[in-house]
Amino acid sequence: MGDNVYRVIEVVGSSTTGTDDAIRNAISRAGETVKNLDWFEVVSTRGHIEDGAIAHFQVTVKIGFALEPRDT
Repeated sequence: MGDNVYRVIEVVGSSTTGTDDAIRNAISRAGETVKNLDWFEVVSTRGHIEDGAIAHFQVTVKIGFALEPRDT
């Protein structure tokens, strides 16, 4: 078994229900186009306020995925 090499992307997930759902949305969407997702790190959390209440959550996450092994 060789050493893994990873690439990191940064995506922003959003949700009207909470930060956990925003994280899940970001990871789910990234998983539609990127293979081998392995880990995530929350970089920042923000939100949008309307009429004195939280209307929208945004979470920036870094997502790491293993690169495909080289053909030898």
